[in-house]
Amino acid sequence: MNFYELVSKRFSCRKFKEVPVEKEKILKCIESARLAPSACNSQPWRFVVIDEPELKNRIAKVATSGIYGIINKFLPTAPCIILVLADREKFIAQAGAYVMKTDYYLIDIGIACEHLVLQATELGLGTCYIGYFNEKEIRKILNIPKKYKIVLLIAIGYPDEKEKEKKLKGSKQRRKVEEILYFNDFK
Repeated sequence: MNFYELVSKRFSCRKFKEVPVEKEKILKCIESARLAPSACNSQPWRFVVIDEPELKNRIAKVATSGIYGIINKFLPTAPCIILVLADREKFIAQAGAYVMKTDYYLIDIGIACEHLVLQATELGLGTCYIGYFNEKEIRKILNIPKKYKIVLLIAIGYPDEKEKEKKLKGSKQRRKVEEILYFNDFK
């Protein structure tokens, strides 16, 4: 599969098969994320893989409690949840962020996570980024130190084939290149 085919096959999976994800596949996804570039090589990411069913169900329940459940009702169906943490105390990246008024750690996390989900796609797994969740409750359950921000959750598992087929047949609408591309000025 070439790169364009790979990115074309990635979609936000919101319905998973009830099949656990092999640790080898999770490790390969994390390894791919680990190789991502970062500002000043700060590597601000940390990953917490939740694949033990009882704990995963508890995390999914608190993550989607209250107002957070409006959007992410599907999370409990994912056999695995990866918490993506950011270490915001990397001084060298903080200095650059202050000068440029850009949170480089978030860009770095985005690059690493895209490596992760593309690797998952190549391995036949489905993923979905989740940015709206009850961070406070997850932090309590897992004893995550305050220096780390839980930036994202990534639901991961084997996609339901009907959902995969539906998503890849046309619901992946994107703007035309002509609408987003400019050469040499912004006209």
